[in-house]
Amino acid sequence: MTETGCPLPAPRKDWALFLDVDGTLLELAPTPSEVAVPPDLPGLLQALTRVLGGAVALITGRSLADIDALFSPLALTAAGQHGAEIRVAGGATERLGVVDGVLAGLMPKVAAFAATRPGILVEDKGMTIAVHCRKVPRYQAELEQFLTDLAAEHGDRLETIRGHRVFEIKPRNLSKRTAVERLMRIAPFAGRLPLFIGDDRTDEDGFAAVRALGGHAIRVGPDGADPGWATVATWRIADPPCARAFLSHVVTALNADTR
Repeated sequence: MTETGCPLPAPRKDWALFLDVDGTLLELAPTPSEVAVPPDLPGLLQALTRVLGGAVALITGRSLADIDALFSPLALTAAGQHGAEIRVAGGATERLGVVDGVLAGLMPKVAAFAATRPGILVEDKGMTIAVHCRKVPRYQAELEQFLTDLAAEHGDRLETIRGHRVFEIKPRNLSKRTAVERLMRIAPFAGRLPLFIGDDRTDEDGFAAVRALGGHAIRVGPDGADPGWATVATWRIADPPCARAFLSHVVTALNADTR
């Protein structure tokens, strides 16, 4: 299977599959609550989990509660809030990113900033704070500087990361890379070949993790979408519909493979 002439890796039953959500499985929307989940996507994720022996995980900036609401009734293996919370399907959620109330203390400052700039959306996720400017991109540079300075007040404990017209303050020691590495140490992921599919700068940590383990990184999005961002991904898919088509191909190919 190819996208714009670029061959994609051939499906293997020993893959450990890590998937971003917004911009990868789902088309981006003006706000996180406005995304649309294709009716067949939960079934596709369930089929992928079956053919890969359970080694499928969502790795996202969203909270796990948000993910469960989107893909109900599924409760998939997932890492939420950039690795601050992790759950293996059927198990309890492990929360790793509580920063001693520091983030809660920042919320009034972030809310005050947003209140004077109509159109900015603030999400307090508990272990991260996301601030969206998708509806008002004119504030992007100012917002990035404000949040970067705010995080810097707490030394090496916090950092600001950038997505598609969204910035997040999060614990510095956690990322999509740490989430992938943690899952790759346990069943059913351990010993498998990892593959990460994502679409923005926050996914570069996941890309780096799987490449360090000899796996594949696939970026979703057109070439040249962000000239200031040099990806470490080794493959490319044009958009979320193409990503879902590739995942359907994986299910079909592995179901047909009787070896």
